[in-house]
Amino acid sequence: MNASHLSPVPVEWPIVLVGAPGSGKSTVGALLAQRLEVAFRDVDAVIVERTGKSIADIFTDDGEATFRALEEQITAELLPLTGVLSLGGGAVLSATTRAALRDHRVVWLRVGLAQAVKRVGLDTARPLLLGNVRGQLLKLLNERAELYGEVATDVIDTDHTAPAEIVEMIMNAHVVQH
Repeated sequence: MNASHLSPVPVEWPIVLVGAPGSGKSTVGALLAQRLEVAFRDVDAVIVERTGKSIADIFTDDGEATFRALEEQITAELLPLTGVLSLGGGAVLSATTRAALRDHRVVWLRVGLAQAVKRVGLDTARPLLLGNVRGQLLKLLNERAELYGEVATDVIDTDHTAPAEIVEMIMNAHVVQH
């Protein structure tokens, strides 16, 4: 098992997943929600659905500040709901969002640079990774690691762990209560 630490307290809804691009938030979140028979919500997907624009188009047309404001607003709206919630990789940049996460179970899916690059590839839908993907990911990992650590109640290293195994680790760390 690659768990760095798992907190021994009962689950409080929702279970929130945070981590860098390529950490597995969307994949693990969907599997975990299916296993728990609860709703899965992905903040980035909700933003795309509501705006009718891709994340890349929002960054290009409206700017990062507009995207971050939407991300903060939708995160605040979804946090009170039950289920599994996947935040965008940069959601922890918001002090408001970090404060809102204090009363929630937050699982940091920690990924190393090599695996993040392998998983993300040259995905142009990720506007902050355009250009030198490896260099941009390294910068993001370094800038955000402390913030992920600040909000996390659980930390799971995902580099050499399959999504189904990560789900089991999350499930076995707590007594899940609906």
